[in-house]
Amino acid sequence: MQSTLSTRFGVARSATRNAGARRAVVQPVRAAAATDDLGFKMMRKGVKEAAKETILSPRFYTTDFDEMDEIFNLEKNPNLPMAELEAMLSEFRKDYNQKHFVRNDGFAEAAEAIQGPMRKIFIEFLERSCTAEFSGFLLYKELGRRLQKSNPVVAEIFTLLARDEARHAGFINKALSDFNLALDLGFLTKNRTYTFFQPKYIIYATYLSEKIGYWRYISIYRHLQRNPDNQLYPMFEYFENWCQDENRHGDFLTAILKARPELLNGWEARMWSRFFCLSVYITMYLNDHSRASFYGALGLNTTQFNRHVILETNNSTARVFPEVPDIEAPGFWDRMDRMVGYNTKLAEIGASDAPAALKTLQKLPLFERIFAECVQLFFMPTKRAGSLDIEGAAGVLY
Repeated sequence: MQSTLSTRFGVARSATRNAGARRAVVQPVRAAAATDDLGFKMMRKGVKEAAKETILSPRFYTTDFDEMDEIFNLEKNPNLPMAELEAMLSEFRKDYNQKHFVRNDGFAEAAEAIQGPMRKIFIEFLERSCTAEFSGFLLYKELGRRLQKSNPVVAEIFTLLARDEARHAGFINKALSDFNLALDLGFLTKNRTYTFFQPKYIIYATYLSEKIGYWRYISIYRHLQRNPDNQLYPMFEYFENWCQDENRHGDFLTAILKARPELLNGWEARMWSRFFCLSVYITMYLNDHSRASFYGALGLNTTQFNRHVILETNNSTARVFPEVPDIEAPGFWDRMDRMVGYNTKLAEIGASDAPAALKTLQKLPLFERIFAECVQLFFMPTKRAGSLDIEGAAGVLY
């Protein structure tokens, strides 16, 4: 799912609050963990403790499954485009990448060559990517299970989406083993914080995560094909086929959006479309700029890479969403870059030796400035878009 790589489901905490989200937390009490040579906390030998959750980290999601059942129930919604969905199911069943994710001997050798500060940065990249993919697996798997009676076709598609995400997460977790580490995904399932989104917000967010994941993967792949000397690790050679999974997932979610005209019609749909676009774009922009050295090791300019991915994602999304941000409007990127500066200062404060209370006081003005920039971005010019003639289209039947 967005894959992002690390941006998939990484909607900022403000999205959670504004979408009426609620959070269920399970926090077991455990003994203090040991640390390895790189400073990672370890659950046990060879298994690292999951990184601390932050506002920008990949999240695990849940939703109102009864309401989701209402959306896809064939008896209550006889006009769902089942012919199109059955054709998509046939495509997913073909499982084009069934034999694609086969490792070779170059993985361990490449991992051994990544040393120094880059080794830690690369492990953090793998962990975030694995967590994001696994998040998609958990959500899709549960949707597949819950919808079996009301809509077997849609239920099977979600199950096959879960298959793809599990394959991605497993492939990345195996990559971590090249660095003598792994994540305990079963432990994460039971103990990670789950963020609640209403079904329509889940659909917006997952569509965006799949689309931005596609553009991230394919952009990295094409860049490394042109610059093979920057091929840091063999996993990137798998990105061309990998991103096609993301594209197929996005196409399915596009069909779902079009099947529910209320998600694409009216002022509320335009507002949420703009909101989720900005949430995903801002999250990726801040995350990636806090790890610019990783992208630099691949020969990428972080700012140029992010702007390209956001531009392509925005263009793709404009074919479906009724409204998207005008990312070419004067001042848009200036605001994004100012937030990067504020976020960098927040990281510096967090890494300082100041008392916790003082750190909090120092951070508050920066949080306020980031929030203010987000509000300003929300009210900047937008582009009316969409695949339907939105005005007056509420009566469209599918």
